[in-house]
Amino acid sequence: MTELFSHTASRQLSQMLFAVLFFHGSEYLLAIIFHGKSNVTLKSLLISQQYILAMILSILEYLLELYFFPDLKAIWWISNFGLLMVVVGEIIRKLAIITAGRAFTHLIQRYHEEHHKLITHGVYSIVRHPGYTGFLIWSVGTQIMLCNPISTLAFTVVVWNFFHRRIPYEEYFLKQFFGEYEEFAKRVPSGIPFVK
Repeated sequence: MTELFSHTASRQLSQMLFAVLFFHGSEYLLAIIFHGKSNVTLKSLLISQQYILAMILSILEYLLELYFFPDLKAIWWISNFGLLMVVVGEIIRKLAIITAGRAFTHLIQRYHEEHHKLITHGVYSIVRHPGYTGFLIWSVGTQIMLCNPISTLAFTVVVWNFFHRRIPYEEYFLKQFFGEYEEFAKRVPSGIPFVK
């Protein structure tokens, strides 16, 4: 299993580890900054059992393909494109959080609170759900970065399907809270392909 100690594996696996640690650590830190430590739980790390399972399966795919098809992992233009997606996705998501401030929450708000405002400027003037857009790009990018064809497809389908269901549910409440939301939704795309 010398492939595991190769330049390819050490670079890609360390990039993956850094991407995951930075994503979750910064989500948690920004939640504390905008909502206060007493209002933030470990749920703000955004780590679920399904997420852990998906990441474990993606690492298993990586290791199996590294052993049986090491040349697949050394297609650097693909891996570097995935790394670029990780960085772009991270930037979009963090811009969404910083722009929305206290209005950005990890849970769908079913009741209108005083600090909950409709954000339509900055990155929100380009896409309605930049946090979701950023996460989709980031999560798929992690798998492209690892040159994982099966997990790339699986992450794309699963994450897209999650947001395909979540956006209409969330927007039901946003329309109730903000009279101008309907017009905003007509003017600005969701940010998730094929989701109006």
